[in-house]
Amino acid sequence: MKKHIYIYSPSGAVRNKAAFKRGVKRLEGLGYEVEIDEAALKSHMRFAGDDATRVAAITRAAASGADVALISRGGYGLTRILDQLPYKALAKAVEKGTQFVGLSDFTAMQNAMLAKTGTLSWAGPALGEDFGVEGTPDDIMEACFDDLTSGNGEGTGWRIGAADVAEGTPLAAAAAKKKANGADFHLKSATLWGGNLAVLVSQVGTPYFPEIKGGVLFLEDVGEHPYRIERMLTQLLHAGVLARQKAIVLGQFTSYTKVPHDGTFRMATVVAWLQARLKVPVLTNLPFGHVPTKVLLPIGAEIELAVEGRDALMFWGHVGHTGHAHAAHGANGADGHHGHHRH
Repeated sequence: MKKHIYIYSPSGAVRNKAAFKRGVKRLEGLGYEVEIDEAALKSHMRFAGDDATRVAAITRAAASGADVALISRGGYGLTRILDQLPYKALAKAVEKGTQFVGLSDFTAMQNAMLAKTGTLSWAGPALGEDFGVEGTPDDIMEACFDDLTSGNGEGTGWRIGAADVAEGTPLAAAAAKKKANGADFHLKSATLWGGNLAVLVSQVGTPYFPEIKGGVLFLEDVGEHPYRIERMLTQLLHAGVLARQKAIVLGQFTSYTKVPHDGTFRMATVVAWLQARLKVPVLTNLPFGHVPTKVLLPIGAEIELAVEGRDALMFWGHVGHTGHAHAAHGANGADGHHGHHRH
């Protein structure tokens, strides 16, 4: 039986109609049944329809019975309607088996779902940006998406930066204290959460920000200069959010332009500053963000995280269709395409 994918637009208006059409065709070519929301291509100012239109689209996505509700694109628009979303309907949809997938502005809805109802969703691709690219979509992204729809995805592995394990870093300090199950660093259970840094920071202090302690927080962003990244991280640091986590995982920070007066200040500077300010490990190079190669990550799931040398493995086992993850069962048990390493 074909897996059913529901395409809707909760944020910005679809500007690249060709990419939208290519994405739909690509998904159909992969064997999916694709249903397009009636307002998916609407436009109101910069949004995919006015606020009421987009709330209605989200409500229809929740009622669709689809295996996956996939955003057409990110942009901006969800934070302004978080107080209007049908959280009970969204939670019920997830319990019945609908997986909500997206990134970027979608972080706002994912955080709100987690904060309001504890509902799990997936950080992953968008229709146009990923499936609708000119040429061939990234094979790892497609394989991870297939893992989700087939129920085979159990975790992801990647290679962290050399600076992450350098002397004086929190990870090096943790490794020096003890070896756990042969790993330099090993978390047996922690809640995975996060997403786009700018969107997440905009939710601090609101009812839509998950109050998670002892979690693994992952972050990515696009078009933000390293000093802006540092400024946003500083807010999370001073708010106590970072110190409450067991680990911080940084994905891809892309598409920004350095200026001459930056001098030697760069993204690596920001990471080194963060590692110096925290006692919890900071891992980099997670293959997730506004990049072609992106894995899918279960926001709100209990995960296991292990690091051996520069090899990191995040494992969540089989996430059930109840809106919450099953317990992780062993860091060495992941299989499938999520095990690809990004070098």
